[in-house]
Formats: sequence, structure tokens, C-alpha cells
Amino acid sequence: MQKLRELEHMTALPSPVSFSVWWGGGSILGMLLGMQLITGLLLSMHYTADLENTFNSVIHIMRDVPGGWIMRSIHANGASMFFLFIYIHMGRGIYYQSYITQVRTWMVGVSIFLLSMATAFLGYVLPWGQMSFWGATVITNLLSAIPYIGGILVEWVWGGFSVGQPTLNRFFTLHFMLPFVLMVLVMMHLLFLHQKGSTSPLGDVNHLNKITFHPYYTWKDIVGFLLVIMTLVFMCMYYPNILVDPENYMNANPMVTPTHIQPEWYFLFAYAILRTIPSKLGGVVALAFSIVVLYFLPYLSKSWNWPTSMLIFRQVNFWGLVVSFLMLTWLGACVIEQPYQSLSIVFTVTYFLGFLFVV
Repeated sequence: MQKLRELEHMTALPSPVSFSVWWGGGSILGMLLGMQLITGLLLSMHYTADLENTFNSVIHIMRDVPGGWIMRSIHANGASMFFLFIYIHMGRGIYYQSYITQVRTWMVGVSIFLLSMATAFLGYVLPWGQMSFWGATVITNLLSAIPYIGGILVEWVWGGFSVGQPTLNRFFTLHFMLPFVLMVLVMMHLLFLHQKGSTSPLGDVNHLNKITFHPYYTWKDIVGFLLVIMTLVFMCMYYPNILVDPENYMNANPMVTPTHIQPEWYFLFAYAILRTIPSKLGGVVALAFSIVVLYFLPYLSKSWNWPTSMLIFRQVNFWGLVVSFLMLTWLGACVIEQPYQSLSIVFTVTYFLGFLFVV
């Protein structure tokens, strides 16, 4: 009976009649997370976390395991699709000021974003290709910028004096466990959302002009699911390696450094910010603050007054922030030379100014 009441509460959730297509991102993210859990569990049954066999085990999955190639392709490209929608979902929250009307929901959502980034980084290392190995070496070595304890932290993460077998064991274990922690945070996210109810694009924070979630938005979400699944399947069938760095098709070699080390595309904006500051500690602080700033939005902003659709300045500022994010993503994949370095500095400044004007 308790489960029936909970299900009835979910289907009867008061939802504004003015919901646009941007409000389907949360449901799509839940579906993609479920797909990542299932495909990841299946892949872990054939993956070998051993330096001598890790790279070959990935090749074995792709060539010998029935359906292994499609499982890995869905898992890899599904991660990119997940981050695409999480950026859209968070952008919608910033545009419609959800961080003011749904403070607890927003805070848990930012925690989901941070944990998703950590999980994706750990997964990027597991194939043990050239870019995986050197990406892990460079990113984890950023901890050495922390005064006094930085070197100790790096050795603790590595499990030794360099990236090796203990590092791979730890990364595989954490990559397997963290998605289940994500599921708990998602449940908390939904709980806080249902306690207060969704706000509308027009700023209606009461339940006067609302309808039940089911069946109106259930069918809209199903249509969104089908479109995303078809896009993902098309991508996996025809362009499965479009987002894969060619360096990662070679087994990790500690003696050969790639000419250009870069993370996955969804980390590039933070990577570009890191590279704009000559000081290692300053770069790490800027990188961390580029994400942690999301936690401060509810506490630095004034109370909600007018929807963004009625404020031209807020619209211009928001789209300027979007342009800065997109440009930093592109610049993070460029080589460190002019004019890319100067452009990175310009858009790093506009990125942080965008958040300053938001609050």
C-alpha cells in the first residue's frame, strides 16, 4: 500500500501547464543513467583490471563477446549524451532561476553533476589507451598543487610513485561503485523536487495553474526517450568513434608522451580555464571554482522577482555565459599557442563575469 501511495503521489505531482520541451531533460537523464548502469554492469563481466591484459580485454569485448561492441559503444557514447543533457538541464535551471525557487533540489543536482564528472573521469582511464594513461597522469598530478599535502595525496591516489596497477584497481572499483551513489542522490533530488513541486517558466510558484504529471507529461517524456534512444543508436551504428581520441587506440606506453593531451569533450571547458593561468595552484583553484561556483548561486542571489523571459539583461547575460562555455570547450581541444591562448583568457573572464551578473 505504501508503494502504491508513493506511485500515486508521483503520477499526481502538480506540474505547471506552461512546461516547455526543456523540462524533459531530467527524465531523459534518469533514463540515460539507467542505461549506463546496465551496460556498465555487463561490460564489467568481461573487463580485466590488469595492466598486462586491460587493453586486450577491451579489444576482446569489441571483437569476441556477442553484442560487446554495441554495449561498449552505448556505454561510451551514452556518457557523452548524458553530459550533453546534464548541461542542458543545468542551463535551464540557471535561465529559469531554479536555484532560487528550489534550493535543496539545486544543491543535490550540483552534487550529482560533480559525482558524474568524477565517475566519467574514472571510466575514461579504464581502457588503458595512450590518452587514458596520460590523461590520468596529468589530471591526478594536479593534486600536487595543494600546499604541504599535495605530494602525499598524489601518491595516495596513485598507490605508488606513478600511475600503475594500484591506480587501475582503485579507479575500476570506484567507477563501479559511484553510479550507485549517484542513484541515491537522484532519489534525493526527486524527493526534494516533489516536496515543493516544479515551478513554471512564468514563475508560478503555487499550485493554482497546474495539472497532474500523468498522463500529460508522461507521454511527452516517452516521446523524448524515443528520440534520444534513436539518436544514440544511430550514433553507435554509424559513428561509434566520432568522439574517441585516436591516441586511445594504442596501448598505454609510459615512455611515449602524446603530442597533445586532452580529456573528454565534457571536461574541456574546465581544462581550458586551467591552462589560462600560468600558476599551477591558481589554475587548479580556477578549475575547481568554475564548477563549485554553482553551489553559491542560491546564497548569493536575491529573492526571485521576475522570470528571465521578461528581463532582457538576464537573457543577454545567460546567452553570453552559454557562448563562453561553448568557446572554452572548443579552445580546450586546441593547442596551447596564439591566438587560442589569448581567446581562452578572454572567455575565461566572460565565463566568471557571467556568473557574477547572474547573482
